[in-house]
Amino acid sequence: MIDPGSTPMIVVALLGTVGVALPLISVARGERGSNSFYAAISLGALAAAIGYVGYQAAAGNVAPGALLSADVVSDDAFGGFFAIAMLAVAIMTTAGSINYMRRMQHHAVYYSLILLSAIGMVLVAYSTDLVMLFVAWELMSIPTYVLAGFHKRNPSSNEAAIKYFLFGALASAVIIYGISIAYGLTGSTNIAEVVRGFAALDPSMVPLALLAAGLFIAGFGFKMGLVPFHMWLPDAYEGSPPPVAALLAAGTKKAGFAAALRVVVMGAVALNLDWTLALGIIAVMTMTVGNVAAIMQRNLARMLAYSSIGHAGYILIGLAVAPFSATGSTGAMFHVLNHAVMKGAAFIAVAGIVTTLAVTHLDKLKGLGRRMPITALGLTVSLLALAGVPPLNGFWSKLVLFGSAIDAGSASAAASWAPWLAVAGVLNSALSLAYYGWIIRKMYFEGEEEKRVRSEPRSVVAVMVFSMLFMVGFGVYPDPIIQFAEFAAPAFSAGAGIVP
Repeated sequence: MIDPGSTPMIVVALLGTVGVALPLISVARGERGSNSFYAAISLGALAAAIGYVGYQAAAGNVAPGALLSADVVSDDAFGGFFAIAMLAVAIMTTAGSINYMRRMQHHAVYYSLILLSAIGMVLVAYSTDLVMLFVAWELMSIPTYVLAGFHKRNPSSNEAAIKYFLFGALASAVIIYGISIAYGLTGSTNIAEVVRGFAALDPSMVPLALLAAGLFIAGFGFKMGLVPFHMWLPDAYEGSPPPVAALLAAGTKKAGFAAALRVVVMGAVALNLDWTLALGIIAVMTMTVGNVAAIMQRNLARMLAYSSIGHAGYILIGLAVAPFSATGSTGAMFHVLNHAVMKGAAFIAVAGIVTTLAVTHLDKLKGLGRRMPITALGLTVSLLALAGVPPLNGFWSKLVLFGSAIDAGSASAAASWAPWLAVAGVLNSALSLAYYGWIIRKMYFEGEEEKRVRSEPRSVVAVMVFSMLFMVGFGVYPDPIIQFAEFAAPAFSAGAGIVP
């Protein structure tokens, strides 16, 4: 067994060294214009990091998912699972940016910000101390504020950055207020100590503890894109550079779920709080609002943004039923990894379309299957996987999620409402096929006059090929990821994961 915390520290040191060095190398070499040298360094660092995390998990050198630990960071499979998902998104974002950034300036700064945000995401996944969690949260968020407004002469990009920053600052204030209440009640910021302190509170202090837990849910709900904390998301994703939108939708959103899982334990275990029904209601609202709003969109990036909100609702189903079904947290984590690749591939495809054709309106996508065949095929596979069409990977994670809701209803009378979550999930998945199918129809069955094949960005093609192999491969044979998710998924029984 390796020492607790050594894996995240090695990963962070690797990413941080390269991330800080990129601008310095740029200044020293006096480089201008397009240069994929920085992207290659970024990819190498990220690939090394994800390879190391995966190796330690496969070799059994990490503990099972526990959520709570006496350390500031915990080297467990839970953190490793989320780290792999988020580093994979960072790799896809970096690779998808090579051609997109070719005509832009400040490449070193751009890739450095991606790496620094990746450091924050990794630390969020591993953090078991509230202060460390907040520092990691800000390290993840602040670079993305800059990345969202990277096109500083574009009014839409500026609007996206301002809205994202304002809502992000509000969410950070809410989180730090929750941390201050938790520290005042328990005298500690370690999550395990806070949980034990909450469990031993005087009854007159319990309302304050409930307020702290509620503030955490609200703050992390902003990043997850849960209703009613989703208002910023469509504008931010639409105005951001498409590769950055991939990082936001497929990466930072998953960090929000990693943080929220610890808060669920804090409320459910320490306070004996049964908020599963409330989470179920939020899940139904989130998936319904996201899918209904997506149908009304005409901009591809904005449609995918609302689709991302809907998928946050699917993942929340697993959290809602986790105390009643052993497969609830497994399904949530399984869909986290699948959605990271599916949504990342979709937004990278948008980046390729913008780079080649400079369009995002659906009517401008007519005949895309003939003009950009590989990009269109990758986008099609990702859309079908997002809809849960077999035999793609999205089908299996949705099946586990909806199955866990049905199991929870039969396992406990207190969760008699849980099967309705599965019904809502199936109906919303069918609803999503309406706008996913509309995009596919535009690309392949309209615009017959568009027959000229365009040169597709090689970096985008590489991401599309990787994504299709992942979605089809783990759709045909999903067992490895399911087993990893089962090993990494935390237990929600009373006292689970609390260090004595």
